[in-house]
Amino acid sequence: MDNWDEVRTAYQVARMGTVSGAAEVLGVHHATVIRHIDAIEARLGVKLFQRHARGYTPTESGQDLLRVAQATDDQFNQLVGRLKGQGDDVSGELVVTSLASFAPMMVPALQEFQGMHPGLIIRYLTGDRLFRLEYGEAHVAIRAGNAPDQPDNVVQPFMKQQIGLYAAKNYAEKYGLLQGLEDIPNHRFVGQDDEGSRAPYSRWLRANAPAEAIAFRCTDGFTLKAAVQSGAGIGFMAAWEARQQPDLVEMMPPQKDWEGALWLVTHVDLHRTTKVQAFLAFLKEQVKDWQL
Repeated sequence: MDNWDEVRTAYQVARMGTVSGAAEVLGVHHATVIRHIDAIEARLGVKLFQRHARGYTPTESGQDLLRVAQATDDQFNQLVGRLKGQGDDVSGELVVTSLASFAPMMVPALQEFQGMHPGLIIRYLTGDRLFRLEYGEAHVAIRAGNAPDQPDNVVQPFMKQQIGLYAAKNYAEKYGLLQGLEDIPNHRFVGQDDEGSRAPYSRWLRANAPAEAIAFRCTDGFTLKAAVQSGAGIGFMAAWEARQQPDLVEMMPPQKDWEGALWLVTHVDLHRTTKVQAFLAFLKEQVKDWQL
């Protein structure tokens, strides 16, 4: 095959399932994607995809190409990740990933670290997708929950995220303070809309509050915090973040059962590079203030 662009396009169409999805990943116009698919199918003399209303599904030949392209793309990304981590100075790109809910904590820290190293370009990737360190998608990941167990990763405890119950001052003025567990039915709560959430504090709320008391439900942490700050009800928030909000009132202090563990994760190939070690050391100093 003498045109890797066409192979890469076919790989992304197979992976994403749609022309528009592949175009977004590749950063090209959807017409370019269609042209590449038509060209590679004509060159090979086989159909790589079945077209249908919902998108593109790989044929048996398309699945064969997908496996080869996946292996090639993975190996190339792994090489790029290793090369980016080389060098004795703190410069170039530093790619950090976490859940979006950690952004208020991480963005100021990343900005300060960049100020210490002006030659650094920060890429902060957030979202629910698990970015794959083994393929060079990030240098450092901050992950929540149980200790990550992916092979070839270096996992270090980062911090225990203290979680408390808070409400806006206007809510407290209208409904009063929460007077212990027996007072829960007399209040309104902001909670997650996902009944299956495994977050310790969400399980606690479902176990201790009547369903009708969880009167405002959200699908993400940013909306939950906005609802609490607006006075919609009592809700959970990280203690370090709540301390920065003068219009919030603590309704119940952080409980051990609500804590969430955060982990620093790096890939073994990049763990000891100067850039990664400098950033890890910096974060470990920052966390001392976050846990006050």
